[in-house]
Amino acid sequence: MADDAAKALGNAAFSSHDFTSAVIHYTSAIALSPTNHILFSNRSAAYASLRNYADALSDAIKTVELKPDWAKGYSRLGAAHWGLNQFQEAAAAYTKGLEIDPSNEAMRSGLADAKKKQEMKERAKTANKLGTAAFKNGDFESAIQHYTTAMEMDDEDIAYITNRAAVYLQMEKYKECIEDCDKAVEKGIELGSDHKMIARVLTRKGTAFVKMAKCSKDYEPAIEAYRRALKVHCSNAEAFNKMKEAERAKQVWERREYIDPKISDEEREKGDEFFEKKKYADAIKQYTEAIKRNPEDPKAYSNRAACYNKLGAFPNGLEDAEKCIELDPKFSGGYIRKAEVEFYLKEYDNAMKTYVEGLDHDPNNQELRHGVTSCIQEINKANRGGVTPKELKERQAKGMEDPEIRNILTDPVIRQVMSDLEENLSAAQKQMKNPVIQSKIQKLIGAGIVQMK
Repeated sequence: MADDAAKALGNAAFSSHDFTSAVIHYTSAIALSPTNHILFSNRSAAYASLRNYADALSDAIKTVELKPDWAKGYSRLGAAHWGLNQFQEAAAAYTKGLEIDPSNEAMRSGLADAKKKQEMKERAKTANKLGTAAFKNGDFESAIQHYTTAMEMDDEDIAYITNRAAVYLQMEKYKECIEDCDKAVEKGIELGSDHKMIARVLTRKGTAFVKMAKCSKDYEPAIEAYRRALKVHCSNAEAFNKMKEAERAKQVWERREYIDPKISDEEREKGDEFFEKKKYADAIKQYTEAIKRNPEDPKAYSNRAACYNKLGAFPNGLEDAEKCIELDPKFSGGYIRKAEVEFYLKEYDNAMKTYVEGLDHDPNNQELRHGVTSCIQEINKANRGGVTPKELKERQAKGMEDPEIRNILTDPVIRQVMSDLEENLSAAQKQMKNPVIQSKIQKLIGAGIVQMK
């Protein structure tokens, strides 16, 4: 018969340890004879030889259903349960088989081994509970001992070695933690353990590497461990977040390791050479490199701001100027570059404030002094622009109607500054470093009372 031929082919393949072919042939035979319990029994054995215990169990259950009084069926059932580490179920299967065939030594031996395994598993669980209690109480050494005992009693549950790795991590024994994580992953893959658990182990391994990190390269194995965890279990939020944190930390270290003030000075000097040649784009590249090499150098920001201003990239110039002032409030370059932008944008009041602020820190700086003068001149031009003498007089008369303007004009200090603006500009600029005086003079300029010739 056709099913007998397929069965014979299956038996031959099984004898040759070609278990995959054996499964194929037995499957063909079962299709022709779906109630033959021997075929299911044989295919169960083939699946078990392939370590495919789930399918082996399915066929063993079918074997027992078809022939409940056949002892060998329970032998297959016990073997499948054993392969799945279900020792209590294996013991029950062997016990049932021995009821049918009390003299079967193989099943008697299997029953004894299953009971022993089950007993060891229970003792391992007890040791694991003791380890967890010790860990929670901060008794890490005792926790290590209990988890080690659990591992020795049951090496087919990676939870125990995973727990010991967690203790090592807490004890800052990172190398030992990593070794346990590697063992757990290897064993977990071999046993077909839950993917979520393997992902947690890989995440713990990554955390241990992060704790050991002392340079940018030390983060690479941590990031790789987190990536592996995500490959195993793609929705592991902890692994994803920790990977991103490690990547950011690596970048911070890279920037820190890149810093070299000596090289920064060299790059800035190269930028100065390009600036003198009016090659502003090339100068920007050198100043940018200088900043990377030393982010705390205000001169590099000031010089790059000057380039941006020359190229009309005023937002960039303003940003660099403000960074320069932030790094060194006493350095005049930042105020000059910031005021240049404000002056170009015709924000003369703001530009004058910036120049005067710079003079507070560097009172003898001629460029800052000249900037103040230029701002006052531009403000006056704006006030006079398109205004006839008659209109100017009307504006002044209207200004004099303002009580605040009249009060300002009665201030002797302000009257002296007004005089100095005509006769001693240097003295006036010195006085205008005072923000109160500066504000009052600007109001007089706006009202047309004060003008620069």
